[in-house]
Amino acid sequence: MKKFLTLLAWAAQITAAIILLQTLYFKFTAHPQSVYIFTKVGMEPWGRIGSGIVELIASVLLFVPGFRWLGALMGMGTMAGAILFHLTILGIEVDGDSGLFALACVTFVCCALVLVVRRQEAFEFLAKYNIRLSGKQP
Repeated sequence: MKKFLTLLAWAAQITAAIILLQTLYFKFTAHPQSVYIFTKVGMEPWGRIGSGIVELIASVLLFVPGFRWLGALMGMGTMAGAILFHLTILGIEVDGDSGLFALACVTFVCCALVLVVRRQEAFEFLAKYNIRLSGKQP
């Protein structure tokens, strides 16, 4: 079972990273569709460039042992924002393209899967730096 989960995590990490990285070209070159999307949500250009930087960092962290959980968390956060904007402002289909929404959903699910499978890395990181989630001190 452990081997299966490890393979599943790797597949999810690779899938999420590929999707995140392939969108960077459009964000960093100010592709008209990308500019349109971020203008419509009122975040052009800082939102386009900022989310691209976060997605680049998340993609790299997805492959750094001990920090894969953080890459997954960052990926989930940016995709949650994308999904929210699609459901509230943009619509599922943007300029006749519903693929962007589908890619955001796939990436979110892949990152969530990585976070669940690699959760031990997060616990080890928190323990190493003596970070408590409950707020209660011993």
